[in-house]
Amino acid sequence: MTQNTTDSNPRRKRAKGTVQTKTLGPVDDLEPHVRSDWWQTLFNSLYLKTDADLLDDMEVTRKEADLLVSILGLDPEDMVLDLCCGQGRHVLELARRGFSNVEGYDRSQYLIRKARTRAQKENLQVRFREGDARKLPYPSDTFSVVTILGNSFGYFDSTLHDRKVLEEVFRVLKSGGRVFIDAVDGDHMKKNFQPRSWEWLDRKYFVCRERALSSDGDRLICREVICRNDRGIIADQFYAERLYNRESLFELLTASGFSIPTFHTTFSPVSTGTQDAGMMGQRILLSATVEKAWPSLSSSLQNAESKKPLNVVVVLGDPRKEDQVKPACVFDDDDLETVNRMKQALSEIPYMKFTFLDRHETLLEDLKKRAGKTDLVLNLCDEGFNNDPIKELHVPALLEQFNIPYTGAGPQCLSFCYDKSLVRGAAREMRIPVAKGVLVTGDSDVSSFSLSFPLLVKPNSGDSSYGITQKSIVHSREEIFDIMKETREKIGADKPFLLEEFLPGKDISVGIIGNPPFCTVLPITEEDYSAVPEDLPRICGYEAKWLPDSPYWKIKSVPAGLPEKTEKEIVRCCLALFTRLGCRDYARFDWRLDAEGRPKLLEVNPNPGWCWDGHLAKMAAYANISYSGMLAAILEAAKKRCGIGTSVKIELQRKASERSPRKSPDEYAAEFEEEVEAKGPIESENDRKRNVFSGNSQTMQAL
Repeated sequence: MTQNTTDSNPRRKRAKGTVQTKTLGPVDDLEPHVRSDWWQTLFNSLYLKTDADLLDDMEVTRKEADLLVSILGLDPEDMVLDLCCGQGRHVLELARRGFSNVEGYDRSQYLIRKARTRAQKENLQVRFREGDARKLPYPSDTFSVVTILGNSFGYFDSTLHDRKVLEEVFRVLKSGGRVFIDAVDGDHMKKNFQPRSWEWLDRKYFVCRERALSSDGDRLICREVICRNDRGIIADQFYAERLYNRESLFELLTASGFSIPTFHTTFSPVSTGTQDAGMMGQRILLSATVEKAWPSLSSSLQNAESKKPLNVVVVLGDPRKEDQVKPACVFDDDDLETVNRMKQALSEIPYMKFTFLDRHETLLEDLKKRAGKTDLVLNLCDEGFNNDPIKELHVPALLEQFNIPYTGAGPQCLSFCYDKSLVRGAAREMRIPVAKGVLVTGDSDVSSFSLSFPLLVKPNSGDSSYGITQKSIVHSREEIFDIMKETREKIGADKPFLLEEFLPGKDISVGIIGNPPFCTVLPITEEDYSAVPEDLPRICGYEAKWLPDSPYWKIKSVPAGLPEKTEKEIVRCCLALFTRLGCRDYARFDWRLDAEGRPKLLEVNPNPGWCWDGHLAKMAAYANISYSGMLAAILEAAKKRCGIGTSVKIELQRKASERSPRKSPDEYAAEFEEEVEAKGPIESENDRKRNVFSGNSQTMQAL
């Protein structure tokens, strides 16, 4: 994205003819020298020599235009905006081909002037405008296609600004319009960038380059020292570009409202004889679609929405009350720090005003007073009403009584998923493999069960791993009785338990944000137990989440690296369960692999932990989504589901679906079950015969 130069007359500097003697010399760390607004000054005449020369080639431009027209099926009458157009090479090429409604937009005053001069020389009737891509000067629903080409995306130091660009693109596109992006292949670049290079640009100029990854590994920092052989050093400049990959681009587009992101190919068209391709060596081409129910109405509603922020009430646990799940049964400094980080992250989300409610004694009255003034409730009260986890479903039940829309699952889903045995039953009915297990109630005779060890003994209900510790892995019946007795002293004598086979394979989690059919699956993670002493069982229980002095505190969540077939099957199952169980907006699914690498479902977590260092936030971080971005994505999913922003949006979407039928969530679930039925159970007959439990009648009755 060529985004401005503050030097309105670059010739004035060159005319002085003085040697620039000031340079930083050797630099150990490039990153501190990158200004957050480096793009304001970099794109000048030197840019055309050092970087744009790779692509400012008629043959390269024709190839790119061929791909653009072919992939999008462009019509000469389409309204096309080339965003971050630079010196206008794509706009001019499309104009040469008879496209009469093409316009270029860029931040660089110098490059826009260059584009206009070229258009005048060729007598091409096209328009170029200068400005910031985060605030486009066009009315909503103006263009059929918006392009962001030539690796012009990802210059900002925060992904929030990149998302703002995409939200503006979404606004100015018509319903059914498409965005087309040509971006650097981040995964390829991280492995293949040249740390140092130098090349002659022509007979007089040469450039020396240094490159390094940023401290977080998400951006490539570049330094260019440009020299002229008769004047010495004329520029010593630093810049940085974000290294998006397919996964993070997909997430960013869907979070910005786009539908059906599609990756077309990787692309490497650079001029012949190139010495250093830099960021242009391999790029990703992708497109996405805009769906708007009624363009003229949605535009006015969006404008009205931008003037008036959304009133969002955040409901939390009560720090004044006892919480049995926490180690000291009270909110401590870490809990308060977690809440403060959440508030800071929410403050970064534009067009929303947040009010926080955490006093449960007055919660009913507080919600009643705000019912008519609240647009949406962000329900983060996973502690449950009065900090009672059994009453987690009471909060959404109250909100439904007052007819207040809210994020996350409803009462029925929370109640169902709180019972692990019921979730297992639903999964088995859908032929989704689960860890072999048996429900043990107060009157069950464990001594009569035929069991194989080791087993995991855990409460059938509850969350936050309460009642699950290293002692929960048992190797004898005596240990079963001991751990059940010890745990019942904490959770209650009447509470049922699950006895499950202990699976030795990877301990993995799958996070989903959105609602069918627009769900985003976050990168799958596994628990890294390498820092845990070898004599301790590999289990992420209560110690790992609540006890800093425990060796389990050192467990880390890392990308799972599953075989492609296994990952696809797991994701497919999770999406089906998301719909079947009534999850909404976000959820997390816990799986574990057996000794042969086959996945087995353990639990489903609607409204999973939202804290900055929780599993969902870690998965989001691997997708290049900030903590603030994760919370924003959950809010946006709820807004879209509830039709917030217009009283007629749901009806209009129903009318639009008559033109272009879309499957409902129930249809997606039915389709999944039909496919499973057709191909047979995921778990083979031989797998079932290897059940760790015997087939005697008492065991089957307990199941």
